[in-house]
Amino acid sequence: MSRNEISHKGRIVSVTPESTIVEIVSTSACAACHAKGMCGLSESKIKTIEVPTDPYSEHSPGDEVEVVLKKSMGLKAVWISYVIPLFILMILILSLSSVTVHEVYAGLGAIAGVVLYYLLIYIFRDRLSKDFVFYIR
Repeated sequence: MSRNEISHKGRIVSVTPESTIVEIVSTSACAACHAKGMCGLSESKIKTIEVPTDPYSEHSPGDEVEVVLKKSMGLKAVWISYVIPLFILMILILSLSSVTVHEVYAGLGAIAGVVLYYLLIYIFRDRLSKDFVFYIR
């Protein structure tokens, strides 16, 4: 694995000429702890990822593969999903509070701004999905 890539082990669920569906198990950081059964804080989720099918590969359902994404795309995802909404929230709270809007309305306005941002992300999800392309190694 290169330093410029993020990879996960997965299992192929289905293969079509256009896309391959890969199932990965995402575990928390404490999943390897010997006491994970006692504390109940460890969790794992099964996620499915759609990967464009390579016409020259011979993958079939059930194969174990490694799904890879460029690290720069992972950082871009963090900015889009966490950092920008935090800036929107803070800017709206501070600006609405400074113009002597009641605190409740400033908080609701800030939350509405973040909801609007995530709504725009949802509307443009097809455009964003073209930027975030996984591939199988």
